[in-house]
Amino acid sequence: MAITDWPEDQRPRERLIRQGAAALSDAELLAVFLRVGVTGKSAVDLAREMLQRFGSLDALFGASLQAFSSINGLGPAKYAQLQAVLELARRALGEVLEDGCLLNSTQAVAQYLKLLFKSKAHECFVVLFLDVRNHLVGTEELFRGTLTQANVYPREVVKAALARNAAAVILAHNHPSGDPQPSAADLALTAALKQALGLVDVRVLDHFVVAGTRTHSFAEHGQM
Repeated sequence: MAITDWPEDQRPRERLIRQGAAALSDAELLAVFLRVGVTGKSAVDLAREMLQRFGSLDALFGASLQAFSSINGLGPAKYAQLQAVLELARRALGEVLEDGCLLNSTQAVAQYLKLLFKSKAHECFVVLFLDVRNHLVGTEELFRGTLTQANVYPREVVKAALARNAAAVILAHNHPSGDPQPSAADLALTAALKQALGLVDVRVLDHFVVAGTRTHSFAEHGQM
């Protein structure tokens, strides 16, 4: 049965307008995004199939075009729309961080980084540059490695911080393996970067490890 044949008070779009987006299930929110289903399946049915196929919203959002298009009714157009929505979310969170003090926004930083590292199958090292008020002034991916290791050079991080006239930085890298716990090498790298950046009066406020939907803050765990 098509959603247009449902009672109006049960239709996802109408419920969203009336009750707010938080009132809808994952499948209903995806149905609003999809707008229409396919022959024999409503948009909600198609959304449920998507969630069942990928197992989670996180896996769905990180799916390749090929994997996404393997479901009947989905293709490049819907994939592009979904990626556009994710990029808008990243930019909206970036604006929040630009307007606020990052020292008071650990959760917002974590959410921003999870979106930033979304769908990256390789390990990347990213630096968030902050001004004297601890507001975000820029984000840059400085290094990209293999699935297990990224080569990070303190000299390049220092150069990038000076080029941005940054007063402080937040470091971040991802673990595509799915385990957010830092390794001994991660701890040693953090210490080396703190020392190098300290020589030019740039503070290292935190270092995040991002692994899918999970993050690890060095500062919160007393590892800075």
